[in-house]
Amino acid sequence: MTALVTAITPTTPAPETTTPAVIFTPVERIVRLGDLGIARENLRYGEPPDEDIPTLAATLKAAGQLQPVTVRPGRGKKEQAFMALDGRRRRLALAILLEAGDIDEDYPVRTYVETDPARQAAAVLLTNTAVPVHVADVIAAIGRMLKSKLTITAMARALGYDEIEIKRLAALSSVAPAALVALKAGRITLRQTRLLARLPDRQEQEDLAQMTLDGHGFQEWRVSERFDESRVTTRDRRCTLVDPRAYADAGGRTETDLFGELPPVLLDPDILTDVWTRRARGIAAVFEAEGIAVHVTAGPEPELPDDLKALGYVYGGSLPAEEMARYRAQREVFNERTEKARIALADVEHPDVADLAIVDMIHARIASDQTGCGGRVVTTMVLWPAAEAGIEVRCYTPEEPEIDDEDEDAAPEAARRTSAPPAYVPPEVEAPEPETEGVNHALHTVRTDVATRGLIRALADDPGAALTALIARLFTVIVRRAHIGRVDSALAITACGFNPANGRVIEPLDGDVRRRLEDRRTAWEASGKTVISWVHGLAHGEKMGLLAELTAVSLDVREDKTFSIRRSARAEAAELAGLCQADITLHWTPDAPFLQPHSKGLLTGMLETMGAEDERAKTLRKTELVDWVAEQAAQRTWAPAALSWAAPIDADQDAPDIQDQAATPTVDRDDEGQGGDDGDGVDEHDEGAGVFAVTPAGEAALNSPAA
Repeated sequence: MTALVTAITPTTPAPETTTPAVIFTPVERIVRLGDLGIARENLRYGEPPDEDIPTLAATLKAAGQLQPVTVRPGRGKKEQAFMALDGRRRRLALAILLEAGDIDEDYPVRTYVETDPARQAAAVLLTNTAVPVHVADVIAAIGRMLKSKLTITAMARALGYDEIEIKRLAALSSVAPAALVALKAGRITLRQTRLLARLPDRQEQEDLAQMTLDGHGFQEWRVSERFDESRVTTRDRRCTLVDPRAYADAGGRTETDLFGELPPVLLDPDILTDVWTRRARGIAAVFEAEGIAVHVTAGPEPELPDDLKALGYVYGGSLPAEEMARYRAQREVFNERTEKARIALADVEHPDVADLAIVDMIHARIASDQTGCGGRVVTTMVLWPAAEAGIEVRCYTPEEPEIDDEDEDAAPEAARRTSAPPAYVPPEVEAPEPETEGVNHALHTVRTDVATRGLIRALADDPGAALTALIARLFTVIVRRAHIGRVDSALAITACGFNPANGRVIEPLDGDVRRRLEDRRTAWEASGKTVISWVHGLAHGEKMGLLAELTAVSLDVREDKTFSIRRSARAEAAELAGLCQADITLHWTPDAPFLQPHSKGLLTGMLETMGAEDERAKTLRKTELVDWVAEQAAQRTWAPAALSWAAPIDADQDAPDIQDQAATPTVDRDDEGQGGDDGDGVDEHDEGAGVFAVTPAGEAALNSPAA
């Protein structure tokens, strides 16, 4: 493509003159290529060849020289017979053809020979006063050539371009006229023009381009969402188990992007599903022969009987020590076989080997889940597509009836213990305000759940902070007499571990803490002592570590609804996070289960916040984008600010004046781009916690004219 050259525009109007214009008829002369050099007064003399010189050489070879070169006679023995005042790039292109042997030094070059010094100077200056050729003009010219019945092949041969380049320009030539106007005006980029050209509706192209010309910006997300709704690409999770050749052999069609920017599109997703299902059914048949009911689905989870219980991660302490050790060993086997299955799937030439590896992986998963549930038999499985090992497995076993062992005296006792509102309301530290705008209840639950587990890990690693938390809790229960319950213990202290019914253990976070407690339970059982005697005999450091772990696992700052904000609990969490310097990224970064409930807008906002913007991300489907964000977050050791409880702690600071707070206007920052642009100029992708407080003095400074 021709590089843009800045035009020299006169800054003062040309003076009026009565001198008639010079009429000059140039005389063309043919000179040998070997007699042609580049004059030192050429404005670009000595510059290295640009990257488009080979393309120009191919054009000269295909179409010949179309424009003569202006030259002057050579001076002295160090110059050739003729020196080019313009046409430096054409001379360099001819040199490439000469070196390749396509032409020789006798190749005829069309020239205009200038002997008058004034005209020589004019020829040098006029070289740099040409209007630059914009790529939009090139696209429009290609369109006109197409209308004149000139074929792609003929244009490529005449210009020396590859046919694919002409096809791309031809595709852009059919875009709405307003799009080319916006491109030439610099309102949209060439990549955005290609994005518009992919839209089948020309009127929609015109509307989006005109909206940009009117100053409203280019709404790229509208175009990207249109593609995402209707496209299945080779990044789909089903493609892990279905290679391109198997898809094509089944009659599946693939469409590659003309511009090479988007992944190939699979035009027959039903065929993709059928091929994946057939291969998954073959794997499932192995387990059906063993008496397990297997449901294979590439879509939503199938409806299962209500009496089935899903199996998964086993919490520490729920199994005897020997069984827990076997469960952990089985989990390690499962992880190893998952990696082997992933490696086997990379070899598309041997699908049978990969299938056997997947069968071994599923057997390891069954053994692990059966060990974790006390030996109960897995009777049902569900298989889904997976990005790494091809198949995701979930095992089920019949539900066991629960025994209701409720204390009948608890309710009457609680009813009799109604307490009056406290007369004194203690101050609270500043805590980060939750982001609820544009966040549904499910996503809010996921965020507060993961944030709680991150704080559990941080507190477990800091016994000093855990001791502070425990003493504060004891003071609240015993001295303030808040939330006192009746339990079968010498100490009337109520506590429970964080274990929501629909939550998941995150192994690097709360899972690590639970493993520590399981190891301690095993040590206690081996000692043969009572709990009090065993704890009393621990070294001080061991005792403090146990205290930290017990305190940490009792944390619960989870919120199930966006309107159920536990502000007092958040304030405590902010204090504890400051004490133990909590940083969730030390142990964990966002994974697929955490990212899945987020919208595509929030996910792309995360990429921008972590500095991993990539235009390819906007073309991905939801599942592909989730995997991409997880990978980028892991590489950068990054997690959203919404998972941080950090807040400033100043024990000596007086409580803020409520009236001053009410009079102080604030501007909330949207987390991860939620809520859109509210017109206040706040960066919608900023994830920083806190607010901007605009004081009266600040308003006066903002309203004052700039110096």
